[in-house]
Amino acid sequence: MSDDSGTLSSEQVKEKAVDLGFSQVGIAVFDGAIAQKAAQRLQNWLAQGYHGDMDWMANPKRQDIRAAFPQVASIISLSLNYYTPYSQPQGPEYGKISRYAWGRDYHRVMGKKLKGFTAWLQQQGQDIKLKSYVDTGPVQDKLWAQRAGLGWVGKHGNLITRKFGSWVFLAEILTNLPLEPDKPHTEHCGTCVRCIQACPTGAIAKPFVVDANRCIAYHTIENRAEELPEAIAKNLNGWVAGCDICQDVCPWNERFAQPTQIEEFHPYPDNLAPKLIDLANLSEQEWDQRFRASALRRIKPQMWRRNAQANINIVNR
Repeated sequence: MSDDSGTLSSEQVKEKAVDLGFSQVGIAVFDGAIAQKAAQRLQNWLAQGYHGDMDWMANPKRQDIRAAFPQVASIISLSLNYYTPYSQPQGPEYGKISRYAWGRDYHRVMGKKLKGFTAWLQQQGQDIKLKSYVDTGPVQDKLWAQRAGLGWVGKHGNLITRKFGSWVFLAEILTNLPLEPDKPHTEHCGTCVRCIQACPTGAIAKPFVVDANRCIAYHTIENRAEELPEAIAKNLNGWVAGCDICQDVCPWNERFAQPTQIEEFHPYPDNLAPKLIDLANLSEQEWDQRFRASALRRIKPQMWRRNAQANINIVNR
Protein backbone atom coordinates (compact mmCIF):
# COMPACT_ATOMS: atom_id res chain seq x y z
CA MET A 1 0.00 0.00 0.00
CA SER A 2 2.96 2.34 -0.24
CA ASP A 3 4.78 4.08 -3.07
CA ASP A 4 8.27 3.24 -4.33
CA SER A 5 9.90 5.05 -1.41
CA GLY A 6 8.16 2.79 1.06
CA THR A 7 5.90 5.46 2.47
CA LEU A 8 2.19 5.98 2.16
CA SER A 9 1.34 8.46 -0.59
CA SER A 10 -1.24 11.25 -0.59
CA GLU A 11 -2.96 9.64 -3.57
CA GLN A 12 -3.44 6.39 -1.68
CA VAL A 13 -4.83 8.24 1.31
CA LYS A 14 -7.30 10.12 -0.88
CA GLU A 15 -8.38 7.02 -2.79
CA LYS A 16 -9.20 5.26 0.47
CA ALA A 17 -11.20 8.24 1.75
CA VAL A 18 -13.28 8.25 -1.43
CA ASP A 19 -13.77 4.48 -1.22
CA LEU A 20 -15.12 4.91 2.31
CA GLY A 21 -17.72 7.39 1.05
CA PHE A 22 -16.33 10.75 2.12
CA SER A 23 -17.51 13.60 -0.11
CA GLN A 24 -14.15 15.38 -0.15
CA VAL A 25 -10.63 14.81 1.08
CA GLY A 26 -7.69 17.17 1.15
CA ILE A 27 -4.34 17.39 2.86
CA ALA A 28 -2.67 20.32 4.61
CA VAL A 29 0.84 20.50 6.01
CA PHE A 30 1.11 21.90 9.50
CA ASP A 31 2.41 25.46 9.21
CA GLY A 32 3.39 27.18 12.44
CA ALA A 33 3.05 30.69 11.00
CA ILE A 34 -0.45 30.01 9.68
CA ALA A 35 -1.44 28.42 12.99
CA GLN A 36 -0.13 31.44 14.92
CA LYS A 37 -2.15 33.88 12.79
CA ALA A 38 -5.26 31.76 13.28
CA ALA A 39 -4.65 31.64 17.03
CA GLN A 40 -4.43 35.43 17.13
CA ARG A 41 -7.75 35.76 15.29
CA LEU A 42 -9.32 33.34 17.76
CA GLN A 43 -7.91 35.28 20.70
CA ASN A 44 -9.36 38.50 19.32
CA TRP A 45 -12.75 36.81 18.86
CA LEU A 46 -12.69 35.50 22.42
CA ALA A 47 -11.63 38.90 23.76
CA GLN A 48 -14.75 40.42 22.20
CA GLY A 49 -16.86 37.88 24.09
CA TYR A 50 -18.29 36.59 20.82
CA HIS A 51 -18.23 33.00 22.11
CA GLY A 52 -21.03 33.60 24.64
CA ASP A 53 -21.03 30.79 27.20
CA MET A 54 -19.08 28.39 24.99
CA ASP A 55 -16.09 28.28 27.31
CA TRP A 56 -14.59 25.30 25.50
CA MET A 57 -13.72 27.66 22.64
CA ALA A 58 -11.04 29.11 24.94
CA ASN A 59 -9.30 25.75 25.32
CA PRO A 60 -5.57 26.50 24.78
CA LYS A 61 -5.30 23.43 22.55
CA ARG A 62 -7.60 25.13 20.04
CA GLN A 63 -4.95 27.82 19.59
CA ASP A 64 -2.12 25.37 18.99
CA ILE A 65 -2.90 22.12 17.23
CA ARG A 66 0.40 20.71 18.51
CA ALA A 67 -1.02 20.82 22.02
CA ALA A 68 -3.65 18.32 20.86
CA PHE A 69 -1.16 16.23 18.87
CA PRO A 70 2.53 17.15 19.25
CA GLN A 71 3.69 14.94 16.36
CA VAL A 72 1.44 16.59 13.77
CA ALA A 73 3.03 16.90 10.34
CA SER A 74 -0.08 16.69 8.15
CA ILE A 75 -3.80 17.26 8.54
CA ILE A 76 -6.14 15.08 6.47
CA SER A 77 -9.35 17.07 6.11
CA LEU A 78 -12.61 15.34 5.20
CA SER A 79 -16.13 16.45 4.38
CA LEU A 80 -19.49 14.74 4.10
CA ASN A 81 -22.39 16.29 2.20
CA TYR A 82 -25.64 16.28 4.21
CA TYR A 83 -28.02 18.29 2.01
CA THR A 84 -31.51 16.87 1.49
CA PRO A 85 -33.98 18.63 -0.86
CA TYR A 86 -36.77 19.46 1.58
CA SER A 87 -38.11 22.84 2.67
CA GLN A 88 -38.76 24.30 6.08
CA PRO A 89 -42.45 24.23 7.10
CA GLN A 90 -44.62 27.26 6.49
CA GLY A 91 -47.20 28.41 9.02
CA PRO A 92 -47.00 29.82 12.54
CA GLU A 93 -47.96 26.52 14.15
CA TYR A 94 -44.74 24.79 13.05
CA GLY A 95 -41.22 24.77 14.44
CA LYS A 96 -38.11 24.86 12.26
CA ILE A 97 -35.13 22.57 12.80
CA SER A 98 -31.75 23.22 11.19
CA ARG A 99 -31.10 20.98 8.21
CA TYR A 100 -27.93 19.44 9.71
CA ALA A 101 -29.98 17.76 12.43
CA TRP A 102 -32.91 16.40 10.41
CA GLY A 103 -31.50 12.89 10.24
CA ARG A 104 -29.19 10.65 12.21
CA ASP A 105 -26.50 12.22 14.40
CA TYR A 106 -23.62 13.17 12.09
CA HIS A 107 -21.10 12.34 14.80
CA ARG A 108 -22.19 8.69 14.52
CA VAL A 109 -22.40 8.56 10.73
CA MET A 110 -19.12 10.32 10.06
CA GLY A 111 -17.48 8.75 13.09
CA LYS A 112 -18.10 5.26 11.71
CA LYS A 113 -16.42 6.15 8.42
CA LEU A 114 -13.57 7.84 10.27
CA LYS A 115 -13.04 4.79 12.45
CA GLY A 116 -12.64 2.63 9.36
CA PHE A 117 -10.27 5.16 7.82
CA THR A 118 -8.03 5.47 10.86
CA ALA A 119 -7.92 1.68 11.26
CA TRP A 120 -6.74 1.37 7.64
CA LEU A 121 -4.12 4.07 8.14
CA GLN A 122 -2.74 2.34 11.24
CA GLN A 123 -2.36 -0.87 9.24
CA GLN A 124 -0.06 0.84 6.73
CA GLY A 125 2.88 1.10 9.11
CA GLN A 126 3.74 0.67 12.76
CA ASP A 127 5.32 4.12 12.95
CA ILE A 128 2.15 5.89 11.83
CA LYS A 129 0.68 8.02 14.59
CA LEU A 130 -2.63 9.80 14.34
CA LYS A 131 -5.55 11.42 16.10
CA SER A 132 -9.00 12.05 14.63
CA TYR A 133 -11.93 14.31 15.39
CA VAL A 134 -15.52 14.74 14.21
CA ASP A 135 -16.41 18.22 15.41
CA THR A 136 -15.49 17.23 18.96
CA GLY A 137 -11.85 18.19 19.48
CA PRO A 138 -10.00 21.46 20.04
CA VAL A 139 -9.13 21.90 16.35
CA GLN A 140 -9.97 24.82 14.06
CA ASP A 141 -11.43 22.47 11.49
CA LYS A 142 -12.57 25.11 8.98
CA LEU A 143 -9.12 26.69 8.92
CA TRP A 144 -7.44 23.40 8.06
CA ALA A 145 -10.19 22.44 5.61
CA GLN A 146 -9.45 25.63 3.69
CA ARG A 147 -5.71 24.97 3.88
CA ALA A 148 -6.41 21.46 2.54
CA GLY A 149 -8.31 22.85 -0.43
CA LEU A 150 -11.82 21.70 0.47
CA GLY A 151 -13.36 25.17 0.39
CA TRP A 152 -13.18 28.56 2.06
CA VAL A 153 -14.65 30.08 5.21
CA GLY A 154 -17.52 32.32 4.13
CA LYS A 155 -18.67 35.59 5.59
CA HIS A 156 -21.23 33.64 7.64
CA GLY A 157 -18.45 31.62 9.26
CA ASN A 158 -19.24 28.31 7.55
CA LEU A 159 -17.00 26.45 5.14
CA ILE A 160 -18.25 26.83 1.56
CA THR A 161 -17.29 24.24 -1.05
CA ARG A 162 -17.62 24.51 -4.82
CA LYS A 163 -19.17 21.04 -4.98
CA PHE A 164 -21.75 21.12 -2.20
CA GLY A 165 -22.04 24.69 -0.97
CA SER A 166 -21.82 24.89 2.83
CA TRP A 167 -23.97 21.84 3.53
CA VAL A 168 -21.05 19.71 4.71
CA PHE A 169 -19.84 18.17 7.93
CA LEU A 170 -16.11 18.24 8.64
CA ALA A 171 -13.67 15.82 10.21
CA GLU A 172 -9.90 15.69 10.36
CA ILE A 173 -7.06 13.31 11.04
CA LEU A 174 -3.87 14.67 12.54
CA THR A 175 -0.91 12.49 11.64
CA ASN A 176 2.86 12.33 11.75
CA LEU A 177 2.90 11.22 8.10
CA PRO A 178 4.74 13.64 5.77
CA LEU A 179 2.09 13.81 3.05
CA GLU A 180 2.03 15.92 -0.11
CA PRO A 181 -0.34 18.84 0.55
CA ASP A 182 -3.10 20.23 -1.61
CA LYS A 183 -3.26 23.84 -2.69
CA PRO A 184 -5.14 25.99 -0.14
CA HIS A 185 -8.53 27.20 -1.37
CA THR A 186 -9.04 30.83 -2.23
CA GLU A 187 -11.98 32.88 -0.90
CA HIS A 188 -14.91 33.49 -3.25
CA CYS A 189 -17.51 35.50 -1.36
CA GLY A 190 -16.50 38.62 -3.25
CA THR A 191 -18.73 41.62 -2.56
CA CYS A 192 -21.75 39.48 -1.64
CA VAL A 193 -23.32 40.33 1.73
CA ARG A 194 -26.57 38.37 1.48
CA CYS A 195 -25.90 36.39 4.66
CA ILE A 196 -25.11 39.55 6.63
CA GLN A 197 -28.24 41.33 5.41
CA ALA A 198 -30.51 38.32 5.94
CA CYS A 199 -29.61 37.63 9.58
CA PRO A 200 -32.55 39.02 11.60
CA THR A 201 -30.51 39.52 14.76
CA GLY A 202 -27.33 40.95 13.22
CA ALA A 203 -25.26 38.01 14.42
CA ILE A 204 -22.64 38.48 11.69
CA ALA A 205 -20.89 41.38 13.39
CA LYS A 206 -18.75 41.96 10.32
CA PRO A 207 -17.71 39.80 7.38
CA PHE A 208 -16.30 36.48 8.60
CA VAL A 209 -17.02 37.28 12.28
CA VAL A 210 -20.06 35.79 14.05
CA ASP A 211 -21.22 36.98 17.46
CA ALA A 212 -22.80 34.00 19.22
CA ASN A 213 -24.61 36.32 21.62
CA ARG A 214 -26.80 37.47 18.72
CA CYS A 215 -27.10 34.12 16.95
CA ILE A 216 -30.40 32.21 16.91
CA ALA A 217 -28.57 28.89 16.47
CA TYR A 218 -26.42 29.52 19.53
CA HIS A 219 -29.35 30.46 21.75
CA THR A 220 -31.63 27.60 20.70
CA ILE A 221 -28.89 24.97 21.07
CA GLU A 222 -26.31 26.20 23.60
CA ASN A 223 -28.07 28.73 25.85
CA ARG A 224 -29.19 26.92 29.03
CA ALA A 225 -31.02 29.91 30.57
CA GLU A 226 -34.71 29.63 31.52
CA GLU A 227 -35.68 32.33 29.04
CA LEU A 228 -34.25 33.52 25.74
CA PRO A 229 -33.18 37.16 25.37
CA GLU A 230 -36.00 39.30 24.00
CA ALA A 231 -33.92 40.34 20.98
CA ILE A 232 -33.61 36.67 20.05
CA ALA A 233 -37.12 35.53 20.95
CA LYS A 234 -38.87 38.15 18.83
CA ASN A 235 -36.85 37.12 15.77
CA LEU A 236 -37.16 33.35 16.00
CA ASN A 237 -39.78 33.08 13.24
CA GLY A 238 -40.31 29.42 14.05
CA TRP A 239 -36.74 28.34 14.72
CA VAL A 240 -36.51 25.96 17.67
CA ALA A 241 -33.25 24.13 16.91
CA GLY A 242 -30.52 26.00 15.10
CA CYS A 243 -30.99 28.39 12.19
CA ASP A 244 -30.16 28.10 8.48
CA ILE A 245 -31.02 31.60 7.28
CA CYS A 246 -27.46 32.63 6.39
CA GLN A 247 -26.93 29.39 4.48
CA ASP A 248 -30.30 29.41 2.75
CA VAL A 249 -29.60 32.79 1.14
CA CYS A 250 -26.02 31.99 0.11
CA PRO A 251 -25.66 32.02 -3.70
CA TRP A 252 -23.21 29.13 -3.53
CA ASN A 253 -25.85 26.98 -1.84
CA GLU A 254 -28.49 28.03 -4.34
CA ARG A 255 -26.22 27.00 -7.20
CA PHE A 256 -24.28 24.02 -5.95
CA ALA A 257 -26.25 22.18 -3.29
CA GLN A 258 -26.88 18.59 -4.31
CA PRO A 259 -28.67 15.77 -2.49
CA THR A 260 -26.54 13.63 -0.22
CA GLN A 261 -25.97 9.98 -0.96
CA ILE A 262 -26.03 9.21 2.76
CA GLU A 263 -29.46 7.78 3.48
CA GLU A 264 -29.05 8.33 7.23
CA PHE A 265 -29.02 12.11 6.71
CA HIS A 266 -32.52 12.10 5.23
CA PRO A 267 -35.04 13.62 7.67
CA TYR A 268 -36.79 11.74 10.41
CA PRO A 269 -40.51 12.45 9.81
CA ASP A 270 -40.95 14.28 13.13
CA ASN A 271 -38.13 16.71 12.31
CA LEU A 272 -39.53 18.25 9.13
CA ALA A 273 -42.62 19.98 10.47
CA PRO A 274 -42.88 19.62 14.27
CA LYS A 275 -45.85 21.32 15.91
CA LEU A 276 -44.81 24.07 18.32
CA ILE A 277 -47.55 23.12 20.77
CA ASP A 278 -46.19 19.55 20.93
CA LEU A 279 -42.66 20.77 21.59
CA ALA A 280 -43.89 23.25 24.19
CA ASN A 281 -45.30 20.28 26.13
CA LEU A 282 -42.49 17.82 25.44
CA SER A 283 -41.99 15.35 28.29
CA GLU A 284 -38.71 13.76 29.30
CA GLN A 285 -39.89 10.39 27.97
CA GLU A 286 -41.06 11.85 24.65
CA TRP A 287 -37.75 13.68 24.28
CA ASP A 288 -35.81 10.47 24.89
CA GLN A 289 -37.79 8.51 22.31
CA ARG A 290 -38.01 11.25 19.71
CA PHE A 291 -34.35 12.23 19.59
CA ARG A 292 -32.50 8.95 19.93
CA ALA A 293 -29.37 8.75 17.73
CA SER A 294 -29.90 12.43 16.94
CA ALA A 295 -27.64 15.47 17.26
CA LEU A 296 -30.75 17.17 18.68
CA ARG A 297 -30.22 15.42 22.03
CA ARG A 298 -27.91 18.32 22.84
CA ILE A 299 -31.08 20.38 23.26
CA LYS A 300 -32.56 19.22 26.56
CA PRO A 301 -36.32 18.88 27.15
CA GLN A 302 -36.68 22.14 29.07
CA MET A 303 -34.87 23.95 26.24
CA TRP A 304 -37.25 22.52 23.62
CA ARG A 305 -40.18 23.71 25.72
CA ARG A 306 -38.60 27.14 26.15
CA ASN A 307 -37.79 27.57 22.45
CA ALA A 308 -41.23 26.45 21.33
CA GLN A 309 -43.05 28.58 23.89
CA ALA A 310 -41.03 31.64 22.90
CA ASN A 311 -42.28 31.23 19.34
CA ILE A 312 -45.86 30.71 20.50
CA ASN A 313 -45.69 33.84 22.65
CA ILE A 314 -44.56 35.99 19.72
CA VAL A 315 -47.29 34.59 17.46
CA ASN A 316 -49.94 35.29 20.10
CA ARG A 317 -48.90 38.89 20.73
